[in-house]
Amino acid sequence: MSRDVLVLGAGLAGLSAARDLARAGADVLVLEARDRVGGRVEQLDLRDGRRVQLGGELTGRFQRAYLGLAGELGLTVEPSYVAEPGEHTTLLAEGVRRGEWLTPAERAEADRIEGEFCALARTVDPADPWAHSDAARLDRVSVADWLRANGAPPAVVRERALFHLGLAAGGVEGTSLLSELRKVAAEGATGFYDAEAWEGLRVAEGSATVALRMADELEGRIRLEAPVARVDVAPAGCAVTLADGERLRGEAVVCALPVGPLRAVEIRGVPDAKLRSLGRQRHALAAKVVATFRDSVWSHVGADGVAYGEGLLGSTWPQGPGLLSMLVAPERIGLLLAAPSDVALGADVAAELRALYGEAAATPDAMLVRRWATDPWTLGYVTHWRPGDVMAVGPQHGAHAPPFYVCGSDQWVAGYMEGAVRTGRAAAAAALSERGAAAGAASAG
Repeated sequence: MSRDVLVLGAGLAGLSAARDLARAGADVLVLEARDRVGGRVEQLDLRDGRRVQLGGELTGRFQRAYLGLAGELGLTVEPSYVAEPGEHTTLLAEGVRRGEWLTPAERAEADRIEGEFCALARTVDPADPWAHSDAARLDRVSVADWLRANGAPPAVVRERALFHLGLAAGGVEGTSLLSELRKVAAEGATGFYDAEAWEGLRVAEGSATVALRMADELEGRIRLEAPVARVDVAPAGCAVTLADGERLRGEAVVCALPVGPLRAVEIRGVPDAKLRSLGRQRHALAAKVVATFRDSVWSHVGADGVAYGEGLLGSTWPQGPGLLSMLVAPERIGLLLAAPSDVALGADVAAELRALYGEAAATPDAMLVRRWATDPWTLGYVTHWRPGDVMAVGPQHGAHAPPFYVCGSDQWVAGYMEGAVRTGRAAAAAALSERGAAAGAASAG
């Protein structure tokens, strides 16, 4: 039996594509390696009814594809941690700082540099950064090199380095300036990182509920524990071979696999330029930790729960009442993976939480760890662009090679759940358009 479309991966991108395809009348089958749907969004419920997000969690006002999908699914959007009262916290090597830690002069310089950065970002087309007249040079330069070349004081470079550790998407010394300009341009270039725009909202029912609602609509069209080993693409039809040797056929393939695991899949019949582009993308290796408390212990010391640090934890932020999310950056992932046991890792995390928020923060009721860096079906967390990567990946980034279509947060300018949904729906639209054109040509013939 041949399907109209085979979708590889049941994360937000694959499910978004499959949902639109199915709603348009296509016979679609989703193949997922894991025993669950959701990809890099995952959640569990605590005994007290609170819901914990172990993966992607936040969205923002300009992320219209994701917000639109949530609305279609009948989900509620609410303000995120950005609305929390209190002061930010910074864990420097020399100690903890609550609130502003730059001097007035350093802050003035940071504001100047940010303005220059945003002005430069507005010269970059996020959909086509390769068209910029200085694209190659901007891609060769790291964010840190640009900061120093534009007179940023060491403290300002350090502040940006802390922030990048917090995002867990690659440090300032190893991130392409062009990639960061492209990302900021996609949001509108209102700041280095406008927290309200990127992370000011969340789905009240939980981000993983977006995936679960779509899976409910696709009942009977999803196969779990079905890892893909090979894809053969041809105008006359495609074939997908599973790891157990089963061979499935379809008129088209929508590939929503993360770029790390995709390297292990043999792909034939796709242009070499497209395969080289896909093979050149990379993920930042990171982990997420969530600590649960009876109440929001950070508020006891006047903090808002948002922190950046130079230790094991790159960042913390409130996920909800008594729930604290944390990211471990690529530059620190070795410390997490080297912990001899979960107990030892818990002690390491507790020590930093004590430093950040006091004694009450050192004794969470539970500590949940999601090692996305070593998950075999993810092999990373957020897309990372090292200097030179944007030009090496090239304009094939996110482009389709019908009847082979790509989608996923990796295939958008800046990752995020928005990227997954936006590219998933775009891949479905492209496949449906191609299908319609082929049907029209056959009818005319």
